[in-house]
Amino acid sequence: MTRVANWLDERLAWRRVWEAIFLRRVPKVNWFYTLGSATLFVALNQIVTGILLTIYYVPTPDHAYDSVQYITTEVPAGWLIRGLHHWGASALIVLVVLHMLRVILGGAYKYPREITWMTGVVLLIVSLGFGFTGYLLPWDQKAYWATTVGTRIAGTAPVIGDSMLRILRGGEDLTAVTLARFFGVHVWILPVALLTLIGIHLYLVIRIGISAVPKRKE
Repeated sequence: MTRVANWLDERLAWRRVWEAIFLRRVPKVNWFYTLGSATLFVALNQIVTGILLTIYYVPTPDHAYDSVQYITTEVPAGWLIRGLHHWGASALIVLVVLHMLRVILGGAYKYPREITWMTGVVLLIVSLGFGFTGYLLPWDQKAYWATTVGTRIAGTAPVIGDSMLRILRGGEDLTAVTLARFFGVHVWILPVALLTLIGIHLYLVIRIGISAVPKRKE
């Protein structure tokens, strides 16, 4: 194993990567500084459970609701996977907000971590996008009318309101186009944005480091 590890290290320099990520010096902090790691864990849970759900989910008005019920009642452990994804979505939003509040209160958004803060803000927006687009996918009465209200709110924006409403719904009303559009954004566009931003965010955290707990006079 040592020879294999050395062979890979000569070609990939994995030991330096390991040291930079896992053996770096971390200032003395408290449990509030684990909110970022908790958020990352929940995001990974959403990715894994989301992929498993797409195996059975059918994004059409005729079959969306039935496919969700099939996942919940017929697929082995389907109720557990859907439950983890459903409650994980709420947990993700809560953890991102708490993480950002900790950053604000600790002043960790200041120099030299401004870009880290910006990527975190965009990650919050992406997380909200996941929640909004995913809410429609069960295609039940609650999802339909909640999305109707949500898209109508976007349509009240001055100047661009009508255009925003048409873009979100794919027309005047919620139809099969709306469901397909929300599904595509939920499983393709937002995940690409999420993984890209997480990569940049983690790189900046490793490159610049995290801020220590501020002293009384700071």
